[in-house]
Amino acid sequence: MTDLANQPELNDEELSRYSRQILLPEVDYEGQLTLARSHAVIFGLGGLGSPASLYLASAGIGKLTLVDFDEVDDSNLQRQIVHREENIGQPKVTSAKQNLQALNRHIQIETVEHKPDEALMKTLIHGADVILDCTDNFAARFAINRACHAAQKPLISGAAIRWEGQLSTYDFRQPQSPCYQCLYKEENGVELTCSRNGVLSPVVGMIGSMQAIEAIKALLNLPTLTGKLMIVDAYTMHIRTLNLKKDPQCQQCSAAE
Repeated sequence: MTDLANQPELNDEELSRYSRQILLPEVDYEGQLTLARSHAVIFGLGGLGSPASLYLASAGIGKLTLVDFDEVDDSNLQRQIVHREENIGQPKVTSAKQNLQALNRHIQIETVEHKPDEALMKTLIHGADVILDCTDNFAARFAINRACHAAQKPLISGAAIRWEGQLSTYDFRQPQSPCYQCLYKEENGVELTCSRNGVLSPVVGMIGSMQAIEAIKALLNLPTLTGKLMIVDAYTMHIRTLNLKKDPQCQQCSAAE
């Protein structure tokens, strides 16, 4: 855990606020206290990072670090639900922090509004309990994967385009966990983007919300999608879960052994 580990017990306001969550036997009081003492880093405050950040904030994650170097544009508002019309032109992390603080005043929020270099990324990930990759490009995903693998931190990875989404958890606390590079090789080909290929707004909402669920489960040491890949086709409402094994030829995994 991080420096939040010294946080005192939940107060009466927090007990009332999170009461429906505390009723769950898998969470209960101790689990909610664990969440309050946890630190999540979210890379990307767009379509995936918006619902993920909203649900992690509302669930009572004690500290969120938001990383994004883009500004809010009117075309973002169709799916990036953490931002509002009055936030157009602001840095996304500034907009997200403002709206998340309005949602939950009991949590800490820090922001990074420039592209992190390798050293900063390592520092951010080293200080976190769980990392959410809500970015939209392979370069960022591979860099985050490398840093999480090196730090042995759980990584929740999501992606969405058009009517489709996918989700997996790479829990590097577990030696047999595959990594993102076991699924996609770094020399991967053409990237699909929302700006070129389109996306239905609730699709990123589905995947981002699922990322928040996986992050909470990872923090509470509950079963996650580690070793599995979930593929969602929102057009047919068909969801498949495939086994994803560690690739013995993976450059990332083999380099660390």
